[in-house]
Amino acid sequence: MTNLMPAAFIGHGSPMNALEHNRYTDSWSTFAATMPTPSAVLVVSAHWYVNITAVTAMKVPRTIHDFYGFPTELFAVQYPAPGDPELAQRIVDVVEPTYVGLDEDSWGIDHGAWSVLVHMFPQANVPVLQLSINAQLPFDYHFNLGVKLHELRSQGVFILASGNVVHNLRLIDWRQPGQGTDWAHRFDDGVRAIMTSDPSQLASSEGLSDYTLAVPTPDHFLPLAYLAGLSAAASAPTRTLVDGYEMGSLSMTAYELPGT
Repeated sequence: MTNLMPAAFIGHGSPMNALEHNRYTDSWSTFAATMPTPSAVLVVSAHWYVNITAVTAMKVPRTIHDFYGFPTELFAVQYPAPGDPELAQRIVDVVEPTYVGLDEDSWGIDHGAWSVLVHMFPQANVPVLQLSINAQLPFDYHFNLGVKLHELRSQGVFILASGNVVHNLRLIDWRQPGQGTDWAHRFDDGVRAIMTSDPSQLASSEGLSDYTLAVPTPDHFLPLAYLAGLSAAASAPTRTLVDGYEMGSLSMTAYELPGT
């Protein structure tokens, strides 16, 4: 049997997690320590949400500080992992006839990626690529693209989806650190029931009563569709890696798809 690298969805939360050590970041570190060293990491980050499907194809991707209003030490963080243009081309070939463009100079490694990777692979010695989320296309497109990416797991590629199951910045309540509202709990629990039993049914989460509150915009939820597609391709459910809430309206739930 061909060995498969694990895959994961991480609820990345605030970029400040890059500088902090808490039970979320500890779980990411522990998870990485249990897996073989990957040949590369492919990240699907909520923060590269654009009107095209593309993969980074530069040899030296830049560290992107795509936020404002945070301490200066966060802007000083660099994650100097190399890229892998050959793998980028291989990804283009793997998902054909789905179009994926090669981005040689536009993007890089955004905080949805590096705020997690600094804990998982702190030496930045594993090549990192990012796959954009095409904002023009529906849920099924992203799920099916996840299915196609399954082949990369047998080539030593760790696929990391980074977003948040519940992500409503307008309803953040700074008085609720470590807490979630009732509706956040309900939606997160509903999604967990799907992801730990039959991830191929993730699209049905749109019918959950709290969907519009939990997912006011699709950017942070769609990375989970990629892990659901990978799970469907592997005929295996995911496991909860860590869970929790922040400021009422953010879920920090993370899922892992074990390797073989």
